Amino acid sequence: MTFETVDLTNPVIVLTERLLSEHFSSMLVPVLTTLQRVKSIDMFPRTTEILLFGLTVFLAGMAPNAAAGPPVKGEPTNDAERAARKQAADAAIDAKYAALVATLPAEEQAWEKVLQENLGSFYLPLHKRDKLAGRSNAWDFVKDDPALPRVLLIGDSVSRGYTQAARKALAGKANVHRAPANCGPTTSGLKNIEAWLGEGRWDVIHFNFGIHDRSAPVADYSARLEKLIERLQTTGATLVWASTTPIPDKPDAGQTAASIIEKNAAAAAVMQKHGIATDDLFSFITPHLDDVQPPGDVHFTAAGYELLGGQVAAAILVPLRQRDVP
Repeated sequence: MTFETVDLTNPVIVLTERLLSEHFSSMLVPVLTTLQRVKSIDMFPRTTEILLFGLTVFLAGMAPNAAAGPPVKGEPTNDAERAARKQAADAAIDAKYAALVATLPAEEQAWEKVLQENLGSFYLPLHKRDKLAGRSNAWDFVKDDPALPRVLLIGDSVSRGYTQAARKALAGKANVHRAPANCGPTTSGLKNIEAWLGEGRWDVIHFNFGIHDRSAPVADYSARLEKLIERLQTTGATLVWASTTPIPDKPDAGQTAASIIEKNAAAAAVMQKHGIATDDLFSFITPHLDDVQPPGDVHFTAAGYELLGGQVAAAILVPLRQRDVP
């Protein structure tokens, strides 16, 4: 049967027309005009149908997901719009945070300024959101009880994780402060130690560097620990070294469990040389790893941080009692 126009009831043509209409309207007239000029026998030439089917598949891949429907009103439709909205949301949070800080007592404002200068682009936004929501975090301002000793915790994100548990365990026994940063590797320690120590007097400093030094040569790591200890000892505080907690093997990421064992052994030699007590968090938490360390992660669950915080508090109490401080 001969025909002058394409069968527009053909499902392939219907789908093609729909895709063109919804997503490529400028192509609709030229394509359909071309199709309508097709003349053939047997309703629709097989070759032309195959070519048209290929065009339909191509258009379907190029078009937005039809099953998903139109974008939900108010949602960003592209990366530029999404970035603009995030920037606006961040600016709003910054403004609210600044307004909140302006209402704080002078000493709390000073602490917030220290955090702004040291927390960095990852932790500072988290802290701002916590502050606005009224949530406590490791970097809460600590109002010292002058009758209690002052304790400083220095360490990475694992240390951050157990800070609040240690603070809770030592409530009424010590003013537990935290360095205003994820302290990272020993190189960061040498660069930022003055900001972390601040101007106050410390009775005990509990410190750790290790996970972020896992790839460092042992000799370099030990030499930097020596320099950090030299500075920390000038504070007059009793120093307590925390051994680095275990990490899982992830060879593709350059992460091995053996690297922490190696660094702990090197650190142990340095601490023994200087007569510094060790809070052996590695040995303490190892029996609990299956329960409190997510697979493939160097961090711990809330229950894991509670365990570590309790151990840290116990280790800190030892020198406090030796110093005859209530």
